[in-house]
Amino acid sequence: MHTTRRRRALVLAVAVLVALGALLVVRQVTSEAPPSAECAAAEAGIRVDPAAVPEGPVAGYAGEQLVNAAAIVNAGEALGLDTCAQVIGVMTAMGESSLRVLDRGDAVGPDSRGLFQQRANGAWGSYADRMDPTTSATNFFRALQEVEDWRSLPPTIAAHRTQRNADPDHYARYWDAAVEVVGALAGRPVLGTGT
Repeated sequence: MHTTRRRRALVLAVAVLVALGALLVVRQVTSEAPPSAECAAAEAGIRVDPAAVPEGPVAGYAGEQLVNAAAIVNAGEALGLDTCAQVIGVMTAMGESSLRVLDRGDAVGPDSRGLFQQRANGAWGSYADRMDPTTSATNFFRALQEVEDWRSLPPTIAAHRTQRNADPDHYARYWDAAVEVVGALAGRPVLGTGT
């Protein structure tokens, strides 16, 4: 009799532990870290009419640079990303190429090309992909989405983990300008700040 009770109690204890373990796994999979302070006010992504891109200057960027920023914003929106991701994309391209499609690299990455200075290592597509603003931005955003809890990271760290830049704080100085540019492209303030 005691053996049967012990077995039942053991089976019940194992069942409870399995259920608790399953709940923990489900919670880890479904819970998302809270957004970073910079991205707390993010809203649905915006779409920019290329014909309505301001001539500039906006935060020191104009003409082709703003057209390239619009391509980045639209690539993020096409993937269903929010305004925070779009600003991170623009910030990253500001830090990599000053929003220009560069056909040259640097000493660290002589094979780097395009808006995001993506390397010819197979991870960023072909030369043509890296030189195309929409395709290179799409590839950047896909890589950003692979960064664990990217929304909760400071934007410069999210960009750093995507790009693997030598300096994790390299992009921080471009954040305010990127917010301003995306706001100008949207025709209204984004991320809770004025343009």
